[in-house]
Amino acid sequence: MSVTLPTPAEPLKIGTRGSPLALAQAYETRARLMAGFDLPQAAFEIVVVTTTGDKVQDRPLKELGGKGLFTREIEDMMLAGDIDIAVHSMKDMPVAQPEGLMLDCYLPREDVRDAFVSPGVARLDDLAPGQVVGTSSLRRRAQLLHRRPDLTVVEFRGNVQTRLRKLSEQVADCTFLAMAGLNRLGMADVARSAIDPEQMLPAVAQGAIGIERRVDDARAQAMLELIHHRTTGLRLAAERAFLATLDGSCETPIAGLAVIEGDQLWLRGEILRPDGSESLSDEGRAPIAEGAALGKAVAERLLARAPAGFFDWRS
Repeated sequence: MSVTLPTPAEPLKIGTRGSPLALAQAYETRARLMAGFDLPQAAFEIVVVTTTGDKVQDRPLKELGGKGLFTREIEDMMLAGDIDIAVHSMKDMPVAQPEGLMLDCYLPREDVRDAFVSPGVARLDDLAPGQVVGTSSLRRRAQLLHRRPDLTVVEFRGNVQTRLRKLSEQVADCTFLAMAGLNRLGMADVARSAIDPEQMLPAVAQGAIGIERRVDDARAQAMLELIHHRTTGLRLAAERAFLATLDGSCETPIAGLAVIEGDQLWLRGEILRPDGSESLSDEGRAPIAEGAALGKAVAERLLARAPAGFFDWRS
């Protein structure tokens, strides 16, 4: 397909949130497109968009309306033609896109593990009873309380830098961040240790960057096809089908991880009561091309086992 490439006079506009991590992800996208098409940096414009999730920092995400909090304003701008593509952390993305938009480009996935971050404790297992853990993630909260009900969990929202400041102010004894984010920021040394998926299964699509575009934008489609990482896409097809079948959002503690082993895809999934009182897990293997069907099947088995009201955080 022959397309008209962006120029400094008519740059490709890349929408992103304004946190240091979001900007790092937008810069990585820009760098890959620059290299792929031999274009100067001036052929791209980074457009920072403040989302509802960024504006409201004093309330838990579950009270504000789910994953769309970090995408809605960006997607509205793309539909209006004010930006051409949008760069997202895939763990923040709803499983369904607004009409007219689509996600079919993923960059190579980073480390999927959670990072344990604490000024005074080396590992999650070293926490003493009663110590305070800060997190805004329902998944991490539920997983932690399921395994360590003797700990105290407090709300802990904000970007990486904000959460590190809160730790220094002794709001909590420790917190969790994504290893992927720390790596992309050049801050891997902030992690006291990385938590193996066997101990704490990560969020669906953790560590993956997705690039959203308009369905009818042929130029964006052609450019993004060049930088799409097929292996990441295959893994996320299984994980996001798993999430979609569970109707996952920020209100539901869900974890899932797909790994490619030879010609097979191995998917592990976990659902939890929000208070951590119960956890259900399942897994399965299938040919790589059948990842979406595998995700749906694993989720359906978990749903069949979950009692009514299992996900209700208000109960």
